[in-house]
Amino acid sequence: MKDLKSIQNLIEILEELPSIGKKSATRLALSLAKDKFKALKLANAIEEVVSKVSECKECGNFSEHEICEICDNPNRDKTLAIVETPKDIMIIEESGVYNGYYFVLNHLDDENLQKIREIIKNKNIKEIIFAFPPSIESEARCLYLEDKLKDLEVEFSQIAQGVPTGVHFENVDINSLAKAIKLRFKISS
Repeated sequence: MKDLKSIQNLIEILEELPSIGKKSATRLALSLAKDKFKALKLANAIEEVVSKVSECKECGNFSEHEICEICDNPNRDKTLAIVETPKDIMIIEESGVYNGYYFVLNHLDDENLQKIREIIKNKNIKEIIFAFPPSIESEARCLYLEDKLKDLEVEFSQIAQGVPTGVHFENVDINSLAKAIKLRFKISS
């Protein structure tokens, strides 16, 4: 089908997106080819996201401003949930059970440790909640962070089990996630 190179190209690009296989990509591409108005709305929305959304300078969450609305809100609880991705923040916020601050820990390095320290000091954080999906890697990360931050005299806790081992938040129902956050436990120091 040499005369449909543009559709084939769209299918290939859609397949590069998470959880989109060949069949879904084909179905989406053909739907967009058929409905020009929806296709243009989608293109406009993608262009808007690309041009307006970036990472918050403080926490790493997605924002249309230099500092996200969560970091900019002085009325949040004096807790800091350290998460893996901005998507985790969206899911936890949707649960409605947590009203503290966040930090997206993409990787452990001195720069991120310094940012966490600054948030703790600037926002007078009293408790750090490790909000990672349970895994051996997450346990090691928690122990490392606790060791590096213990001089700041904050409490450390982890979300309670209720989130199955190896499962990311996007695949956990809101009630289980809410329960895990409410039933978090202190980590002995």
